Amino acid sequence: MYSLTSCKKPQKKVILADESVYSTENFTDLTVDSLEISNFFTNFNNSDSIKNEVSAFYSRRNFQFAWLNKDGLTHAAPDFYSQLQNFSNDFADSTLNNRALDSLLVEAQGNSKEFLKHKDRMHNLELLLTTTFFKFAHRAYTGTTKDPIDLEWFIPRKKKNYQTLLDSLVSSKQVDRVQEPVNQYYIALKAKLRQYREIQKKGGFPKIVTSKKVLGIGDKDSSVLSLKNYLLISEDWNEKDTTMLFTDSLANAVKRFQKRMALVENGKVNIATLAALNMPIEARIRQMMINMERLRWAPVELENDYLMVNIPEFRLHVFENKKLAWDMNVVVGKEASKTSIFRGDLSMLVLNPYWNVPTSIIRNEIMPKLQNGTEYLSRNNMEVLSGNKVIDPSSVNWSKYANSIPPYNFRQKPGDKNSLGKMKFLFPNNYSIYLHDTPSKGLFNESTRAFSHGCIRLSEPRKLALYLLRNNTNWNSEKVDEVLETDEENIIKVKPTVPVYIVYFTTWVSSSGQLNFRKDIYDLDEKLSQEIFGKSVGIKPL
Repeated sequence: MYSLTSCKKPQKKVILADESVYSTENFTDLTVDSLEISNFFTNFNNSDSIKNEVSAFYSRRNFQFAWLNKDGLTHAAPDFYSQLQNFSNDFADSTLNNRALDSLLVEAQGNSKEFLKHKDRMHNLELLLTTTFFKFAHRAYTGTTKDPIDLEWFIPRKKKNYQTLLDSLVSSKQVDRVQEPVNQYYIALKAKLRQYREIQKKGGFPKIVTSKKVLGIGDKDSSVLSLKNYLLISEDWNEKDTTMLFTDSLANAVKRFQKRMALVENGKVNIATLAALNMPIEARIRQMMINMERLRWAPVELENDYLMVNIPEFRLHVFENKKLAWDMNVVVGKEASKTSIFRGDLSMLVLNPYWNVPTSIIRNEIMPKLQNGTEYLSRNNMEVLSGNKVIDPSSVNWSKYANSIPPYNFRQKPGDKNSLGKMKFLFPNNYSIYLHDTPSKGLFNESTRAFSHGCIRLSEPRKLALYLLRNNTNWNSEKVDEVLETDEENIIKVKPTVPVYIVYFTTWVSSSGQLNFRKDIYDLDEKLSQEIFGKSVGIKPL
């Protein structure tokens, strides 16, 4: 939205130990003292955190006014007020509306010289603007959710410095823009939210009503007119065709819509596609707002190179120099064993890995089998360890542990049937989650791919391995393939490490500018909707 302004040294009357953002043109003789600030908060009650922010702001600028000077309002005041109104409209959020502020701004804009004669009103406007700014910044950029960890989001974020943000706003030139402390994904989704708000004001998307179970090429139906109008509004269709004929071109537009919704891209309006088309726009807007709340929790700046797995999308994206390089299908954890949302650093690639069986699988799957003998272990190429020593499973009385966890570890030896396939990618974390190959390749053809015990299965592990080793002179594709032909475990350190973000977004704007929606496979939208809106998001899986 804005970009940071260049700086000049402060004038001698401006005493700032840690900032250098106030130039001659920003200097004003108008000041407010600490007692006046205290009196203001007697009349306009606010939280202690907001009071502390306001006091710290004026203390650092030697109590100079920020929004008014000898000529009246600076450009920063109407700029911020416009930003405030946009936020209220975008998010249908009236919590920051303030009649006193509205009235004083109108008065100051109407007759600046007369307004400046009234010290009390002038001071109230100055402090109302600053107070409202900090309230706005916390709500717009930190979010309304108290603790994202309660909503299963474990990606760390830096505390945002709203003092610096306000410094930049009030000291910038009118032609400058101050950068919002949000990431690129938030900015892109906010633009789409505004677009949907405008569509909503005009009555929303037309409802598609048809008696046909499937609409496709060659069909003539009155609903085709509504479909064409819908896809024009959604920007999936760009022709002005007012006939009732379902054309080849319309089928291509339907495919574009289906792709954005992760539906089967057959160009036909079937039950699933019709349900997606007829989703109320209000529900879609709530879905966007929920995901923008998550984006407020995400880091403002991501690294140049990183991997990102979006759980509801079932895709891994590879970013290089901040741009999408390529991506692939993945399988994520099923509802009972959700893939966690966190950040890690990929530091190790293992060729021909052992699979160390998790305790839950030992308890629920292996122990019941061992009550009938140890053939299950040999059949699945598994071995038993006591400490670090491999032991003979037939030497153990497994019936003793029918209702408990045995004091042994289980692992599956490397090979084509290994549950991890031929490769795994480690990024140390507290959730025992990693990326890996799989012998079950057929699952990547499913449209919904939540089948694993929590780890993430890759459709193209070899491609990722070669990408991570592209700058390692000790490895090339031939050597990797040579090792994979064997069943010997080989551990390779990845240097430098690569950040991995495991995220959960059910709506986002792709790098090509397309607005995407996905199913809420873990019901996390529902949980967050209850916290933000006090009600369901209004979207059920298709």
